[in-house]
Amino acid sequence: MPAARRINVGCGRTPTPGWRNFDNSWSVGLARSRFASVAGRIGLVSAPQAAFMTVARQHGVEWANAARLPVPDASADVVYSSHMLEHLDRHEARSFLREVDRVLRPGGIVRLSVPDLRIHVDNYLRSGDANQFIEDTHLTRPRLESLRARVRSWVVGERHHQWMYDGPSLCKLLRECGFVDPVVLPPNETRMSDPGLLCLDERAEQSVFVEAYSRSR
Repeated sequence: MPAARRINVGCGRTPTPGWRNFDNSWSVGLARSRFASVAGRIGLVSAPQAAFMTVARQHGVEWANAARLPVPDASADVVYSSHMLEHLDRHEARSFLREVDRVLRPGGIVRLSVPDLRIHVDNYLRSGDANQFIEDTHLTRPRLESLRARVRSWVVGERHHQWMYDGPSLCKLLRECGFVDPVVLPPNETRMSDPGLLCLDERAEQSVFVEAYSRSR
């Protein structure tokens, strides 16, 4: 199956070989600019971000806004996104899913992996540690006190979470956005006919996996 027909949105440092990979991190743009080495020397790019830039260059990761993918209408068989949706607010999440619906062919599959709120709740009920629960959700961010911290945040983007989901709430969102037959799947299971080299159990210990079909046009 051609790479253009299988799309990974928000791939981060784990682009899928044989797929078309997108990410909105400015590190992707920096990876191809002369400013990259300067940013590293003045401390605007951390070691993990520098590693990401190397991955982006080597694997051809493309920069894109998740709500405006440079992909033709009804041209993709599969859109996959792992641990990206939770970084969008509710309005942005719906905009992204409308875009997914646009690029998928009729009957195409969207596969989403997000941090499972149920896992965090279960951990809290076992431990009773409220501070750890709040920290693990990543729903807050530290105050940016220094100018360097503010500039670095602008360069690399926000990394905290805007929303959290469990399996039923993610299925509900997909139905509300017009997708058909959303279902929670165990890690390593899929309804894709040809996932290629896609990692089907990416971050399985903290994730919930949901797939749904694009509606017929």
